Amino acid sequence: MSKSFKFKQFSVSQDRCAMKIGTDGVLLGAWASLSHFPRTILDIGAGTGVISLQLAQRDPDAQIDAIEIDEHAFEQCTDNFEYSPWGDRLYCYHASLQEFTQELIEEEEQHSYDLIISNPPFYTDHYKTQDEQRDLARFTDALPFEHLIVCAAHLLSETGRFCVILPKKEEKNFIALALEQHLSVLRKCDMRGTSTSPVKRVLLEFSFLQTETISEELVIEITRHQYTPEYIALVSDYYLKM
Repeated sequence: MSKSFKFKQFSVSQDRCAMKIGTDGVLLGAWASLSHFPRTILDIGAGTGVISLQLAQRDPDAQIDAIEIDEHAFEQCTDNFEYSPWGDRLYCYHASLQEFTQELIEEEEQHSYDLIISNPPFYTDHYKTQDEQRDLARFTDALPFEHLIVCAAHLLSETGRFCVILPKKEEKNFIALALEQHLSVLRKCDMRGTSTSPVKRVLLEFSFLQTETISEELVIEITRHQYTPEYIALVSDYYLKM
């Protein structure tokens, strides 16, 4: 596996993926709750497959499906799954989320997922580049939030959880769209680079259950490359040097 990013229990090749492994995806894969013992998990927009691999490491029994629309990323994700210790529980579909959802609806399959997780694209067209593959991975017109939420609501089990990571500025709009599909925020975690920096990302966990939201905050660094105990505790099962 060339150009692989090595974690403690698996490696991820990313040379064919437009979007490389970053803090956002690894944090989401570590933060998402498994307290409701999900047996079926869906990773929307899997990219390299790193989030699915984290969840496979965390949950030894879950069956994990992933969806990836980009052909090169799909092929790489499939390879990363195959070379992992959990290849028999991981499967990647080459499809758009809309196609995947529509197919399950048409086949009338009761294939609801106990956990749906997504690190969705969220850049506006003002920042588009000349790299179509990278743009597809990063921009909301490839997967509008409305489509993501509606499809997730169709595919989520009654007691399931839906977890995403977003820019803080998108939070209110995303929550409002989710409420239209009867999805409420169970947990939220504001993320800061340092204790004095602004909140740039938010982790959100939704459910059809109506309960009071649990709010948290996570600071990543004390100073440059000196990480907080809370951040280390969250990701130390994955990163080699933590």
